[in-house]
Amino acid sequence: MAVQEISPNYLQQKLTESAEHYFLLDVREPFEYDIAKLQASRLIPMNQIPARLSEIDSDKKVVVICHHGMRSAQVAYFLDQQGIACFNLTGGIDAWARCCDESMALY
Repeated sequence: MAVQEISPNYLQQKLTESAEHYFLLDVREPFEYDIAKLQASRLIPMNQIPARLSEIDSDKKVVVICHHGMRSAQVAYFLDQQGIACFNLTGGIDAWARCCDESMALY
């Protein structure tokens, strides 16, 4: 099954309308998260996902975030295999910074 994608612009619109319906899962490393992050996102590094599945609020729409969208796509695929429906943020935090928040640091 293909991973569902969500664009930065569409996610921004949805968060503006109803942020409480989304669980933003950032799977980057802590040093990356310190550089740039979405408010209200939850950091669980990719390698810790299997051990920390219970921390993911699957009652909400889960959006998986990384730097450019590659790691998050892998995590989204894994979560889907575990029965957790989710979306991959297309282009990652880099695309978000370029499309939605030009004040966000690029790295």
